Amino acid sequence: MTLSTKESIEMFRDINLTLGMLMEDNVNKEDIYSHLTSVIQNTDILDDAIVHQLIYYASKDMRDTNILREIRMLAGEVLVSLAAHDFNSVMYEVQNNFRILELPNEFVVLALAELTISYVSQSIPFMMMTLLAMQTMLRMAEDERMKGTFCIALEKFSKAIYKYINHWRDFPYPRLDANRLSDKIFMLFRYIMEKWVPLASPMQTLSIVKAHGPTVSLLLHREDFCEYALGQVPWLLNQYKDKEIDFHVTQSLKQILTAVVLYDIGLPRSLRRSIFINLLQQVCGAPEPPVKENEMEASSCFLILAHSTPAELMEFFDEQIRSNNEAIRMGILTLLRSAVNAEEPRLRNHIISIERTVKIVMGDASTKVRNSVLLLIQSMCEKSYIEAREGWPLIDYVFSQFVTSSRNLEKVVKTNFPENEKEEESVRETSLEVLKNLDPLVIGMPQVLWPKILTFVVPAEFTEALDHLFSIIRILIMAEERKKYSAKESTALVISTGAVKLPSPQQLLARLLVISMLAGLGELRGIGAIGLLKILPEIIHPKLVDLWKTCLPEFLQPLEGKNISIVLWETMLLQLLKESLWKINDTAWTVQLSRDFKQQMGSYSNTSIEKKFLWKALGTTLACCQDSDFVNSQIKEFLTAPNQLGDQRQGITSILGYCAETHLDIVLKVLKTFQNQENFFMNRYKSLFSGKKSLTKTDVMVIYGAVALHAPKKQLLTRLNQDIVSQVLCLYGQCSQVLGMSVMNKDMDLQMSFARSITEIAIAVQDAEDQEFKLSSKEMLIGYMLDFIRDEPLDSLASPVRWKALIAIRYLSKLKPQLSLHDHLNILEENIRRLLPLPSLENLKSEGQTDKDKEHIQFLYERSMDALGKLLKTMMWDNTDEEGCQEMFNLLRMWVVSPKEWERERAFQIIAKVLTSDAEWGASFILQAPENFKMGSLLGLLAPHFCDTLPTIRQAAASSAIGLFYIKGIRQEVERLQGLQEGLESDDEQVQIKISSKIAKIVSKFIPNDEILMFLEETLDGLESLNPTCTKACGIWMIAVLKEQGAALEDQLSEILSTIYHHMPVLRQKEESFQFTLEAVSQIASFHMDTVVVNLLQKPLPLDRDTRTLWKVLAEKPASNGKLLRALIDKLETELEDDIARVEAISVACAMYEVISMGISITRSYPALFTLLLKLVSCTLDQKMPTSPLSRRRRVMQQGEQQQIPDPCRLSTATLKCLQAQAMREGLAKESDEGDNLWTLLSSPSTHHIGICSLARSMAVWRHGVVLDIMEQLLSSLTSSSENYRITGTAFFSELMKEPILWKHGNLRDVLILMDQSAWDSNATLRQMAIRGLGNTASGAPHKVRKHKQLMLESIIRGLYHLARTEVVCESLKALKKILVLLTDRDVSFYFKEIVLQTRTFFEDEQDDVRLTAIFLFEDLASLTGKRWKIFFAEEIKKSLISFLLHLWDPNPKIGVACRDVLIVCIPFLGLQELYGVLDHLLDQDLPRARDFYKLFCMKLAKKNQEILWILHTHSYTFFTSSWEIIRSAAVKLTDAIILNLTSQYVELLDREQLTTRLQALRQDTCISVQRAAEAALQTLLRRCKETGILL
Repeated sequence: MTLSTKESIEMFRDINLTLGMLMEDNVNKEDIYSHLTSVIQNTDILDDAIVHQLIYYASKDMRDTNILREIRMLAGEVLVSLAAHDFNSVMYEVQNNFRILELPNEFVVLALAELTISYVSQSIPFMMMTLLAMQTMLRMAEDERMKGTFCIALEKFSKAIYKYINHWRDFPYPRLDANRLSDKIFMLFRYIMEKWVPLASPMQTLSIVKAHGPTVSLLLHREDFCEYALGQVPWLLNQYKDKEIDFHVTQSLKQILTAVVLYDIGLPRSLRRSIFINLLQQVCGAPEPPVKENEMEASSCFLILAHSTPAELMEFFDEQIRSNNEAIRMGILTLLRSAVNAEEPRLRNHIISIERTVKIVMGDASTKVRNSVLLLIQSMCEKSYIEAREGWPLIDYVFSQFVTSSRNLEKVVKTNFPENEKEEESVRETSLEVLKNLDPLVIGMPQVLWPKILTFVVPAEFTEALDHLFSIIRILIMAEERKKYSAKESTALVISTGAVKLPSPQQLLARLLVISMLAGLGELRGIGAIGLLKILPEIIHPKLVDLWKTCLPEFLQPLEGKNISIVLWETMLLQLLKESLWKINDTAWTVQLSRDFKQQMGSYSNTSIEKKFLWKALGTTLACCQDSDFVNSQIKEFLTAPNQLGDQRQGITSILGYCAETHLDIVLKVLKTFQNQENFFMNRYKSLFSGKKSLTKTDVMVIYGAVALHAPKKQLLTRLNQDIVSQVLCLYGQCSQVLGMSVMNKDMDLQMSFARSITEIAIAVQDAEDQEFKLSSKEMLIGYMLDFIRDEPLDSLASPVRWKALIAIRYLSKLKPQLSLHDHLNILEENIRRLLPLPSLENLKSEGQTDKDKEHIQFLYERSMDALGKLLKTMMWDNTDEEGCQEMFNLLRMWVVSPKEWERERAFQIIAKVLTSDAEWGASFILQAPENFKMGSLLGLLAPHFCDTLPTIRQAAASSAIGLFYIKGIRQEVERLQGLQEGLESDDEQVQIKISSKIAKIVSKFIPNDEILMFLEETLDGLESLNPTCTKACGIWMIAVLKEQGAALEDQLSEILSTIYHHMPVLRQKEESFQFTLEAVSQIASFHMDTVVVNLLQKPLPLDRDTRTLWKVLAEKPASNGKLLRALIDKLETELEDDIARVEAISVACAMYEVISMGISITRSYPALFTLLLKLVSCTLDQKMPTSPLSRRRRVMQQGEQQQIPDPCRLSTATLKCLQAQAMREGLAKESDEGDNLWTLLSSPSTHHIGICSLARSMAVWRHGVVLDIMEQLLSSLTSSSENYRITGTAFFSELMKEPILWKHGNLRDVLILMDQSAWDSNATLRQMAIRGLGNTASGAPHKVRKHKQLMLESIIRGLYHLARTEVVCESLKALKKILVLLTDRDVSFYFKEIVLQTRTFFEDEQDDVRLTAIFLFEDLASLTGKRWKIFFAEEIKKSLISFLLHLWDPNPKIGVACRDVLIVCIPFLGLQELYGVLDHLLDQDLPRARDFYKLFCMKLAKKNQEILWILHTHSYTFFTSSWEIIRSAAVKLTDAIILNLTSQYVELLDREQLTTRLQALRQDTCISVQRAAEAALQTLLRRCKETGILL
């Protein structure tokens, strides 16, 4: 082994590391040495330094007594392994520790011994020195272990020297004096034998035994030592005591015997006999069985002895085998077999001795001995150890042992001894194995076997061995045939029988012909028999040579494929028999053959196929016999003594049936005579003719059927009704009577026999093919059969009556006169009702008590179902009426969908039988359906069951479907379908579904278009009622058909959709079925979307769950949902053309809701959808659901449920909501500021416009293209005849007016004009929205405001006078505020006063929004006073100041902030800038208290302008009655502050009485704050009056 450089480096590094570890003390040296041994043995080159180091440490540890023995042993192994790299150094190290006169270390001796045997060539030169040293050491060895070690060394030294002596030429140095070495060995061995052996322990004895063989073998090469060496053998033989040592004794003995043969040394007779005896004991193992290894070694010793002394050994065996000891006999036979197999040349001279030795034990009854004899004979045959004169008994012994073991086995079975059974079975198998492996062509064998081997052919006891026997005979004859062509004479097969009686030709023919029947079953003996017939024609009869030469090869052809039916094979053999007898044309020969057939009746069991054939062959032979008297006599004999045939009914029936083929008159005449001569014994149950073993009436009934079946057809019909049918009916009638009265007969045998006879008669009539013949008793016979079937129980299947009666009905139904369709249906229905409801096969079989009973029940079940299927098939396809066929299939409909899987299985097996051709009908026969036969409904019934629970159902359904297409003349793709059908055997549901889908795709293209509806109706029914897997298959088929043929279904769409809708309420209960229904509608829609949409829109409102689901499903398909949406848009657009919402439009909206809710893309259709739905919402405001002329459906209400009247506006709004949700998801709109409240606002007439505005604000104006499309489509709403729609449009545009981008890209000028016009409309809401739009124009298009300011201001200001609707006022205020920002004082100068005055009127409005907007507007007006209106505005401020101050604490905080801001803006107009400091307090985070603020304000104001203070007082009274508590309280507090800060002059001007009265009234206010403020104000008034001296 050569290592690469890298590997060498790694290896040396590893060894160096290991060496380093050896130097350490605390290491596991056992693992280290084991590793080193492996490395050294697998390395070619080691560094010398490393080798020397390893030698040192290994030697050191090997000799260290403080180390464990295991480690020392491993160290020694390493040392020996190192010799491969440096032998001299290792030998030096070992010899250095192996010194003369010094007792060496035990492991040094072992290492030296191992080194010697491992390296013989290098060790021999050191051997003399080693032996000399060892000679001085033996006397010093006292320890037992040390003595054993020296014995081991002696053993290995002897082996090394023995090798050198015998192969010295192979050694590389000159020949050494081997005698010197053997002298030393002799001295060592003699010392051990003399000194150690007498006192040796068992362990030491074992060591000596191991050394004994090699040492004695070595000494035998010296003549002077030979006698001594042989003298030591008896001691070795005496050591056969213990199993532990026996093997080593035998091993040493084998070495000695080998040396004896090698040196050609003659063993003394006594020693040789002693060796024979001892070795035989090792083989025979008495009293205990030998150890296998020892037995094998002993056998090897015998082989050596067979080579050296064969005669003496055979003499010894002959002597020993005569004893009756079973073990000895078995041992000798085994040894002989080994010797024969070894093909020892010197032993071949003693073949006769071996044969005689075998014959001695042939009478031994021991199974073991018999088995050993057979095995020895087998080896002798194989190795040509058979002598022609003495060999036949050995062959005969093999056959006799086969027969003996077979007989013994029968006895053993009866006595029930399983151990004996195994032994006898072993003998039987061995004898068959011998025959199987027997080569008849080995030297001498042909002369031994031929022709005596033929004697074993006919006897029945050799039947089981016939396949091997036929093979032997065939080889012998074929070898002879070959010799005929190569030599003029053949001496191999000489017909000299001697004392053996050979079988006659008729016997051989009868036997071989019967056995040939088994060839139809593929049995070897049958094939061998027909093969022998092919080569034995000369032996059978010379006239057969030419006939069989041409016929038999044709006979053998069907067997080559091994698919021939047994019936056909039987027919062929019987035909061969007929032709052979005709060819021979020898009546005497034929008569003898019939007698030989009869003689062989006892050779076969009554139930065997050979026996059945034998009866038929005998009948055929009689049919060919020209001696009518002989035939007559034979028939009479069989009728009067039928028991000689075995099964008398089957036998006599077969014989007479086949005999009738040419002797019909004779058979009928003899039968008639037999009936007339016999006296009837009237017994209903036995129905016997006179005589204990005679035929029964039932038997004769069966015979008549067989006669009719085989009779010549031309002769049969003329005699059928009178001589056969009438006789059968008469016999049946007699068997059915008790004391002359007819009774219901329950005799199963009678029923079976009657049915069989009638069946055979019907078949015979049918085979006659006479269209004019009519069976007069047809209806009567069918009635009998139906009665049989009705009498059978419905809970069991114990008798074959049903089966046989069905067969009879089937054949009878084909005969004239023809039955009507009604009769056919009645017959079929009756039979179906009597078979299909039977319990499951497992339950039926459970009634059987044994396995055989269960098998019988299963057999009856299969045959009965097969018969029913064939009956239905016959009646159906004989019917040319399409409706008749459909009615017959309908008989099975309820069973096909049965919840019991066994009933479904039966129904489908029958359908498969009906729709497919089988062997009985002929491979070329093609079923032909009636011209108008419809396959759609039947295929829909079959298809789901491709995935049924049972593989039998699946296969039957697939076969039926394929057969259905065959019947319809559709042959395409059949092979592919059949290939797919095989996969339905799988139990994996996914595999079943996948295959069913593939089949559906193939089949769907061939279903006629006009049958699709029928197919769909069946599949929809299946979806309702079948199990989950079948349901899935049902759906797959339905979808596949619609995919394939959906485009051509336009004319049937209405019916198809109606059918689907009809099933949907039920299918909804089954989720998977419902999904398939939805997919079916979707598939139809993919071809006819508009039609489906129109159809669905006819559904009444509110939409039921099924309709909603359908819309959703249509929307799920990406490929067609765009087309669907477009169809709905067009429909809705058409319905809303006149701005009136009818029920059709609402239906479209509801459909749109379901479609859009599925999340389909609306990007392209959003503008149209939005405007149409917005229009629909507007048109349905406050509208009741319109009535539809298309539907008057009444919905079934649940108990306690109230009728719900749908709200059209709510429905429309819901659709719009759904649309907006999808638009937001697609970025076409944004969330409304009203949230979900938006849709409530939209659907209410009072808040609709608010919702529209919110909706408009949710438009994604950045998608201005989309919004512009919406605006364009919605523009017509501004001029619509529908007021609601105008409001909707105006509100929507009012919000869009504030978007600059829309003004930039869209034409809103026209909208602005229309808005201005609507601002004058009588409808307040419309005016409000128009004004809002005008106001929002300020944000969207300021330049338009400036351009149309006059027009816009007039429209908006007019809204301020619409006091009845504050919404209009508020909107006008807001619009003015927006517009005024963009105008100058000059722009509004003309309208300023009017605006101010109208604005002030709304400071106290109840609506917060109005008050707030008015205050904001007033604040803005301050910037537009100009010089012209400044004084006017200041006066208006004085009038409004009280409102601003009081509403600082308005319930709406925003108004308070607005009042603060307006005060800051307006104070400069009054010249009260000093009040800014007071107003600053309002900017604090915490508002000051009203009382404190008013006191401070009034104090500052009093100092600046008492007039304004007085004006505040005069305007405060009106607020004492304010509806807001906080304003009343603030007004009182402000009055308190005003009174406190008025000068005395103004105090005197107070209307004290009125003020007091008002304050007193406020003291009774419901608000405590008002009460307290009023009390405080009265006190302040009282105090001020006192201060001024004024009386209250």
